[in-house]
Amino acid sequence: MTYKYCVAECWGKGFITHSDSSKYQVSGFPGNVWQIPADNQDANLWVNKVAGTFKTKAEAQAIVDAEVAKAQAAWDALPDEQKQQTFNRQRPTAIVLE
Repeated sequence: MTYKYCVAECWGKGFITHSDSSKYQVSGFPGNVWQIPADNQDANLWVNKVAGTFKTKAEAQAIVDAEVAKAQAAWDALPDEQKQQTFNRQRPTAIVLE
């Protein structure tokens, strides 16, 4: 499948409705990057509804990479004992967009 990417601030309930998710899949990534099917008219209309800005895959990847790097730096800065106390949490890993 071919995807498009956008950046939009998630405001919570109603950002992605049940109706939206029944028509297409929206995947979220760090930096408020959203992935939608490229050939879906409803998904493209959703981007307008949420005041999203389309990004190229490279632009979206750069945003995700920057957010992951920030999260990794924050994790690395934690004292070892705090890392051990943070159950079920690991250092954030790189994300590669499809």
